[in-house]
Formats: sequence, structure tokens, C-alpha cells
Amino acid sequence: KSESPTKFTNILAGANALSTQVKTFDPEGIHLEDGRIVKGACIFVEGKVFLWNVPQRWEGWKEEHFEVFKVTVPKPELLLFGTGKKTILPPGNVRAYLGKLGVTTEFMDSRNACATYNLLAEEGRRVAAALLPSIPFQWK
Repeated sequence: KSESPTKFTNILAGANALSTQVKTFDPEGIHLEDGRIVKGACIFVEGKVFLWNVPQRWEGWKEEHFEVFKVTVPKPELLLFGTGKKTILPPGNVRAYLGKLGVTTEFMDSRNACATYNLLAEEGRRVAAALLPSIPFQWK
């Protein structure tokens, strides 16, 4: 009697891994679905979360604060830039540099950036989020 082993095929092989999702955004920080809380600025890209050490005010922001988008391949289709509690457009040099990198950027408050990120990531879009906290926090 000849028995052939059962063969399983991973239908998700080669698919993008599910992105990290945001559960809530509040003054305490960005609450991730896995229970972790990110208190300061962070970047969501390629399904991962990176701590982001940036100045509290727009003064002092430089191109090197966005280097991750220079080396990310493929580039995100869209970068959602959450500016904290309120939508505050960054200075022209920041917007110009992101445009020079070829990254389409939408600026909004961080709560809406988190919600939009979740939605687009669930759809499988190549989306990134650069998020500032609602209460200034400096990484040490």
C-alpha cells in the first residue's frame, strides 16, 4: 500500500507580512495592538516600528531625520505624517526634501494618521507613517 504524505501549501508565502497596527492614540502614547506603548515619535515602515529621535519643534529638523525613506526599497506609496495633537504643516524645507525623495506625503494630526495607516496597511498598500506624540517626549 503506497501512501503519499499530505502536502500543505502556504497560500500566504511571499505575501507582505501584516503590518504593525495601532490600537489607540492618546496623551500616554501610541498603543500598538500587541500591547506595547510608544511614548515618543516613531516611524512605521515595512510593517515595523522605529523609534524616531527628532527635535520637539520644527527648528533643527534636517534631512538626516528622514534618511529611512532614502534607503527604504520599495519606497512607500504614501507617507502619513502625524504632527501630534493638531495638524501643523512643517516648514517648506521639510516638505521639499520629502518631495525630492519621491515620497507622497499627507500631513494630519497623529490620531487621524494612525487610523488612516491602519486602514491602508490592512488593504495591503505600501504605506508609512511618521508620528509625533500629542505630548512632547524626547528619546534618551
